Amino acid sequence: MREQWPAQGSADYKPVGVILPNDTDIEVLEADASKLALVVLQFPKWVDGRAYSQAHILRARYRFQGEIRATGEVLVDMMPLLARSGFDAVTLRGDQDRAAAERALGFFAARGHYQGDVKVTKPVFGRAA
Repeated sequence: MREQWPAQGSADYKPVGVILPNDTDIEVLEADASKLALVVLQFPKWVDGRAYSQAHILRARYRFQGEIRATGEVLVDMMPLLARSGFDAVTLRGDQDRAAAERALGFFAARGHYQGDVKVTKPVFGRAA
């Protein structure tokens, strides 16, 4: 993306974010991922899940530590998978209820998920008791 980045802490440094359409190869961010503060991934339709894969690659492969935000057709029902894929912020579609979205994040909190995800990579049977 950039030839040169200002050093963190320098007078010229400002946190940088990018908006990435879900049909863009996430590898375009590989070299610069550590310098980004925010990556906004778009869901143009709620049935198009490519942004889940983009977020997972950013977290798992590139070890991205900044904020990953979901925008577009983001529905309450998507919240658990968004969190498991690496998203930590959302802009809900206008007709969606924030309180319902917060409740949806707790649907599986007590038992967790059988499969691993970007936060807990091992499946249930591989975790220490």
